[in-house]
Amino acid sequence: MKKERENRKQFLVVRRTEYQQINDKPDFILYSAPMHSASQFSSLQIIAVMALPLVAAIVLHEIAHGYVAWLKGDSTARDMGRLTLNPIAHIDPFGTVLMPFLFFISTGMLFAFAKPVPVNFLNLRRPKEDMVWVAAAGPATNFLLAVISAGIIHLLALAYPEVNSYIEYIYRQLKPPEFSMILFPIVGMLFYSVILNVVLGVINLIPIPPADGGRIVAGLLPARQAVIYSKLEKYGLLILIVIIMFNPFGVTNRVIWPMITKIVGVLI
Repeated sequence: MKKERENRKQFLVVRRTEYQQINDKPDFILYSAPMHSASQFSSLQIIAVMALPLVAAIVLHEIAHGYVAWLKGDSTARDMGRLTLNPIAHIDPFGTVLMPFLFFISTGMLFAFAKPVPVNFLNLRRPKEDMVWVAAAGPATNFLLAVISAGIIHLLALAYPEVNSYIEYIYRQLKPPEFSMILFPIVGMLFYSVILNVVLGVINLIPIPPADGGRIVAGLLPARQAVIYSKLEKYGLLILIVIIMFNPFGVTNRVIWPMITKIVGVLI
């Protein structure tokens, strides 16, 4: 298993090729062992494999917020029908429709968020302390889903040795020349479930409200500082979008993505 993980790391090494020249400028490719007869995933196929894990990730994330709020004394989400697996109840025009499109064309990955579950913090038994638990429930659910998905991959690999080779192909968004029409898509969805849930978990823990990390920080701060800190929320969504999509000061490449890569590497 350790050797397999080390082998996968080499796929991320970019090397200069001397046998491909375009206008006398060298091409750059992901270095890997040759994969004869492999074909590239189309954008539509990538979206198809990512869509179900992404929908599950954002829906269960919001349900977790509402359910923990209900356990802590606030039934607003339940009363408004938001503790449901029906994705239509959680659709946000920007976060669930426009954001995934913009994120995919800019990064090649899907990222989305659902309509926030309504929580009346004044109904919580201990509003300030319980807010931390309500906020933490979403990212915790994403990390749990990532662990479960990775666990299923490892169990499948024990029963079907070809799963390991499937993962190698999926890492590079390639289709093997021969594959199971049932097992390969399942492995693909599980693989992206790990990645997407880790991405959602880490990004939601960024300590800027309205991200869950920001609400956790506000709940842990003394009351006066928490009020001041919470005022960031009116600009928070814009700040988060800028951080994720435009990488200011290299914070995304130096902090967020290495953290995501490390967690995914441990799981898979």
